Amino acid sequence: MSPRALELALVLVLAELGLALRAAERGEAAVGAAPPGPAAFHRAAKASWRLPGRYVVMLRAGSEAELRGTARRLQARAARRGHLVELLHVFHLLPAFLVRMSSDVLDTALKLPHVKYIEEDAYVFAQSIPWNLGRILRPQPSSGTYSPPNKGDLAEIYLLDSSVQSTHREIEGRVTVTGFESIPEEDGTHFHKQAGQCDSHGTHVAAVLSGRDAGVARGANIRSLRVLNCQGKGTVSGTLMALESIGRALEARPRVVLLPLAGALSPALNAGCRRLARTGAVMVAAAGNYKDDACLYSPASEPEVITVGATDSQDQPASIGTLGTNFGRCVDLCPGDDIIGASSDCSTCFTARSGTSQAAAHVAGIAAVLLSAEPRLSRAELRQRLLSFSAKSAMDTAWIPQEQRLQTPDSVAGLPARLAAEEQRLLCRSVWSARSGLSRRSRAVARCASAEEMLSCSSFSRSGGRLGEHMEDKHGQRQCVAHSRGQGVYAIARCCTWPRAGCRIKAGSPGAEGAQCSPGEHVLTECSFHSPSMVLGTGGRPVEGLGRGPSRCASRTEAVAHALCCPSASLECRLQEHTALEHEDKVTVSCEDGWTLTGCHTLSQSSVGSHTEDNSCVATTGPGGSSAMAVAICCRSRQ
Repeated sequence: MSPRALELALVLVLAELGLALRAAERGEAAVGAAPPGPAAFHRAAKASWRLPGRYVVMLRAGSEAELRGTARRLQARAARRGHLVELLHVFHLLPAFLVRMSSDVLDTALKLPHVKYIEEDAYVFAQSIPWNLGRILRPQPSSGTYSPPNKGDLAEIYLLDSSVQSTHREIEGRVTVTGFESIPEEDGTHFHKQAGQCDSHGTHVAAVLSGRDAGVARGANIRSLRVLNCQGKGTVSGTLMALESIGRALEARPRVVLLPLAGALSPALNAGCRRLARTGAVMVAAAGNYKDDACLYSPASEPEVITVGATDSQDQPASIGTLGTNFGRCVDLCPGDDIIGASSDCSTCFTARSGTSQAAAHVAGIAAVLLSAEPRLSRAELRQRLLSFSAKSAMDTAWIPQEQRLQTPDSVAGLPARLAAEEQRLLCRSVWSARSGLSRRSRAVARCASAEEMLSCSSFSRSGGRLGEHMEDKHGQRQCVAHSRGQGVYAIARCCTWPRAGCRIKAGSPGAEGAQCSPGEHVLTECSFHSPSMVLGTGGRPVEGLGRGPSRCASRTEAVAHALCCPSASLECRLQEHTALEHEDKVTVSCEDGWTLTGCHTLSQSSVGSHTEDNSCVATTGPGGSSAMAVAICCRSRQ
């Protein structure tokens, strides 16, 4: 070791000793109580996506001073072993900091007190690959043109992308280049930077958002932050810094944040998106163009993000080269294949591009239009509006793997011809869990996003090996828990935008043959049934009470019933049933117009469970099973 390195190591060791002595004098640790054991380590599954030597160190909590103290402690311990640790950035959005260090120091860093996890930095990528405007909103008969309800001019859209050619006639005067830039070096010695190439992705996406001729929200203001280099590559840490920069900008107008990019699953990037979303920003992201489960990528996998897949002009899942749009339970809705938009080749050029970046830009533009009509919409209400206005059952999902087909929403984004502030309306969506493990007694858990109310819980297993499901309150949040007998099961939560009106879970006891809501005071929105040991075909069913609407869950003696009871002063509910006349694999019952599906049940001894498709309840029987009955609980607002 050089004399200079030895001197630096001595200084850092003394600094750590000083920190420890000061903490000891206070009788406490520097950043709270240290948890036992080393922290977790995360890295991209694909080696070519990794950025070795750069690491995001996430603490459980801590002020900036405490973050810097932990960084100095890491530097001191590394110096003892002859390694240098360079502190690159201290985040304010999250209790985290970014360092450059050798992988040999990782074991030391993971053992530091208060570290929650360490994530190796990784690349994120642009996801690109005029039917589209006509698909969002049918042309007006009088003009034959795209005429949205408003221009989206009350919304501010933050675009995290490549650089943007802001002088292009499509977007001139509509894009503010913020000056933020955090990008990696371009790869390869033969790569030559050309302005058109560097601007191409960002310019096209900006034009889809707000272009004069090809834009969705033609009056929206765009703020451009550069996180992708001329090859369309960025980093997790650079994207986090951009989110942090947005978090500091307190705008009075509604904020939409568009991330037309995707990378490997990143807990840090998801946490940053979640933190910004909970400040009120609407987060929209590309699902990814890898023909894979979107839950394996970030930021697509974050529940607080609106994740967008891509469809073509025939409303089919988009194929992009040898790959295609990502799919699965983390996708919210679709449309982006062959989208016309501005080309950076010249200030008047146009080009066609495909991919979930373009699809995400569509949805961000629609969000700007909706927010301009109703600026007070919450994030949860906006997502529900997007789903409510989308075209349903439009896609042929045959090429999506069977295991993912039910979880992938069959919804293509759209707009109504007119928008007005709506009366408060009950809107719901279904959220699937990941499949449970295959061990006996394994569980699957589904949760709603923040500000959503869970009004029902059901389970589904292709093998039929269900032990049922139940709802529970945990850490202030309601969750849907499905129980498996070792063959894999899904939990399905029905998540709704409705003021927290005092809904409560009423649990029956073993052998009690049911659970009861207070007749006249509460109405039943859901029944769930769970048996500790017996596989459930039919655990029970909701039944009408003496008061208004369903109020009781009638169960078999071996099943424990849970009823979700909501005040009848604000909701009215009723049962809808349909029985197959002969053996059918699936039986469907739908709620009528003006009513929203909350609960979905199947009555069959060989049921594999029930699930929702838009506003319909689908009951599925197993192989060789008897005919089934589908029972839906349909509710609507009394206000």
